[in-house]
Amino acid sequence: MFTGLRVLELASVLAGPSVGQFFAELGAEVIKVENPKTGGDVTRSWKTPGELTDDRSAYFCSCNWGKKSAALDLTKKEGIEVVKKLSMHVDLIIANYKPGDAEKLGVDYESLRKLNPKIIYGQITGYGSDDDRVGYDAVIQAESGFMDMNGEKEGPPTKMPVALVDVLAAHHLKEGLLLAILKRERTGEGSHVEVSLIQAAIASLANQATNWLVGKKIPHRQGSAHPNIAPYGDSFQTKDGKRILLAVGSDKQFDELMKILAADADTRFLSNQKRVSYRKELNQLLVSKISVWQASELMEQLRQKKIPAGYIHNLKDVIDLPQARQILLEGNEITGVRSFVAKVAGRSAVRLTPPPHLGEHTDEVLRMV
Repeated sequence: MFTGLRVLELASVLAGPSVGQFFAELGAEVIKVENPKTGGDVTRSWKTPGELTDDRSAYFCSCNWGKKSAALDLTKKEGIEVVKKLSMHVDLIIANYKPGDAEKLGVDYESLRKLNPKIIYGQITGYGSDDDRVGYDAVIQAESGFMDMNGEKEGPPTKMPVALVDVLAAHHLKEGLLLAILKRERTGEGSHVEVSLIQAAIASLANQATNWLVGKKIPHRQGSAHPNIAPYGDSFQTKDGKRILLAVGSDKQFDELMKILAADADTRFLSNQKRVSYRKELNQLLVSKISVWQASELMEQLRQKKIPAGYIHNLKDVIDLPQARQILLEGNEITGVRSFVAKVAGRSAVRLTPPPHLGEHTDEVLRMV
């Protein structure tokens, strides 16, 4: 789909690099520039206790498939000159410099478009180009309201177990860059596309934002329970020790659930709004009724009646799912997960090279300029 498109990645960690991998998965040539003095992308050193990997940590491998790594020191004139020359031969640049830093180096959009007027420059910042604070996912999760809502009712605010804001910002940048590519196809003009972590996070608050904006209710921590629906997000343990999550979204589904569980009618649970109001009593009933079932038997009954429910899986269980197997990346004894999973008629998946070693393609890249 993007065969022939060349991308220069001046980004590290997760948000920017995951955009680079997205374009690699669509057939683009992606050149990742890394600083050899600091060991390259910082995530190369982000290893879990006991992790036995080379300079490609598990974290680094999450978003760097299909790329070429060029080790260039941008604190030196020679390194900057190579990047400037490369900018004349690429279509798209992905950068995540702190505001002002790209300008100091001379690799900002205004500087590079003088060399290549058709360049598309995708920039990720923490708080926008007019705020020089460094953006870190955990801090943005705190400041955007996610942590205040996340966790158990009596527990502390809790960060999501993945860098959620980085992932969200990456998706927003992909959308902006695809629009910029479409614009260039129509007009021949380049573009500057910017996404801030804080706005990507706020834009993703969805119904929780409108619970306040429209309903004037500040969401509070309530575990995995849904603020507007019950039972939705609540999980229950079965007789054989497995845990099942329910996502009942309508009164009809709830009625079918009560029939399966042989539960008596209760006026407190007649409508969704009442069930939300009497969530504690409802959960007590469900705990007692579900605890006598074998998980597989109950799940079969729920599936027959089209009642949304699922097992609580750990990551090993997840990767064993057939749907997961379909989107795995494999190469040189390294396995990863694709970032682009849409099925497009007539398009076959691009086979990607494994994540590169630091500077693995420096010589090849230098020959391009």
